Amino acid sequence: MNTIDKLSDLTALRKIYRLPQHGAAVPSENEIIQLLVLIKAVLFPGFFEKQQITKHTIKQIIASNIALIQQKLKNQMLAAFSFNAYSKEEFFELSFEVDDKVNTLIDALPQLRNLLETDLTALFNCDPAAKSLSEIIVSYPGFRAICNYRIANLLLNLDIPILPRIITELAHSETGIDIHPGATIGHSFAIDHGTGIVIGETAIIGNYVTIYQGVTLGAKNFPTDKNGIPIKGIPRHPILEDYVVIYAHATVLGRITIGKHSIIGGNVWVTNSLAANSKVFQQKPKEAAFSEGLGI
Repeated sequence: MNTIDKLSDLTALRKIYRLPQHGAAVPSENEIIQLLVLIKAVLFPGFFEKQQITKHTIKQIIASNIALIQQKLKNQMLAAFSFNAYSKEEFFELSFEVDDKVNTLIDALPQLRNLLETDLTALFNCDPAAKSLSEIIVSYPGFRAICNYRIANLLLNLDIPILPRIITELAHSETGIDIHPGATIGHSFAIDHGTGIVIGETAIIGNYVTIYQGVTLGAKNFPTDKNGIPIKGIPRHPILEDYVVIYAHATVLGRITIGKHSIIGGNVWVTNSLAANSKVFQQKPKEAAFSEGLGI
């Protein structure tokens, strides 16, 4: 058997190949990237458009971009439903709902912009190096990851498969910040620096929370079923209440609650709940014994 025959052998491929379902293509990463740019152009006029925008053309350009969003989003939603290999009947039933789902997302964009503005303000207020909100919009990886997450979370709440994960993983690959689209995150969320942050699927983050690079909000263990497979979807990640601050490379594990106004210092492991106003820092190492001349 030659290489082509081996690579085409359907028996060997039975778990890892996919034929197009119901005439729809798989979701396109390039199309999703273009879709994200269009959504961000609508949310933040003047930053992402190809054409120059003025106060006289802003309404026309936003209307044009929304029309493009509607078409691209509809196509990618249909591809996502096809990707999940629904039956023919289920697929066509879902396809009739696509227009409503697209319109629901479009209608949510003004509220999304208001929410992202709180994140921008929180980032600006926590970072003395930030010169303007505009600088944060175009260059801060933390804001890019939050923006992708919030768009993905909207799609997840509309029961759209696969697209939310693709969108957050695009930000992950660009920024090193891994936010699962299923996480619940309140307003005024600030990620400073950001590289290496991991926020798990069932994490709940309150309002006015700030976290720094390398922070993990993870699971402490994974309950398994009778076959030893981790049980999906059960709450297993931390809950952060309002005004919590977590500094660089801290690790918070399990379904625990970090109370309001708590501060967790850098390089700390937390596996138990903390009351409001708690402060957890690394213990200073004991001073080493030393006697001059004796080397002890």
